[in-house]
Amino acid sequence: MSQSDPGHRSRAELDAGLGAVLAAPRTDGRVELVVRRPAVDRRELLGTGRLTVAEGLSGDNWNTRGSSRTEDGGPHPDMSLNVISARVSRLLAGDDDERRALAGDQLHLDLDLTEANLPPGTLLELGTAVIEVTAEPHRGCAKFATRYGADARRWVNAGDADGLRLRGLNARVVVEGDVSAGDGVHVVIPTTDDQQHLNGR
Repeated sequence: MSQSDPGHRSRAELDAGLGAVLAAPRTDGRVELVVRRPAVDRRELLGTGRLTVAEGLSGDNWNTRGSSRTEDGGPHPDMSLNVISARVSRLLAGDDDERRALAGDQLHLDLDLTEANLPPGTLLELGTAVIEVTAEPHRGCAKFATRYGADARRWVNAGDADGLRLRGLNARVVVEGDVSAGDGVHVVIPTTDDQQHLNGR
C-alpha cells in the first residue's frame, strides 16, 4: 500500500467539499470502514472488528505504541480509538478504501463529528459496542501531510480550531462488542444515570 500519492487535493478542492462533509447525519449514521493497524504504517481493512477496553480495536497496536501525552509514555486511555468522518477520508482519497485507510483511523463514520454535535462524553452505539467521545484533540501530523498533502494537513487542522473536527476525534470503548462495515451508528447524549451505569460495568 503506497504511503503517498502525487494526486493530492488542493486547498480549493478541499474547501469545495466542506459543505458535503458538514451535511453528514447528526444522530443516525453509518460505519463505512473498520481499519486495524497491526504495526506502524500497516493497515488491514476488516469486515468486522472487536472493540475492547484493553486493545481499542482487537489486534490494533494502540496499546503497544505509547503516547507522548501520558506521564509514563504509555498508551493514552482516552485515545484508544481514532475516528474520522467517512466524507473527509473520501474527499482526501476518493473511493480507494486502501488509500482512505492510510489516514490511520480505526473507524470511518458517515456522521457529523463536529464538537457542537458530539461534545466530549457523547456515546456512540455502533454494532454491539458503545464508545465515548473524549476531549483529547486529534490533529493532522507530518505523516498525514505525506499521504494526503500539505494543503490537507493545514485544512484539517484549521477546521479543528473551529470545532469542525475535520481530522476526526478520539474515543474510548465503554461497552465491548463487535462492529462491522455497514453497521448503523446512533448518537446518545448520556444522562447521569447512563454514566453511572457505564462506570459501574
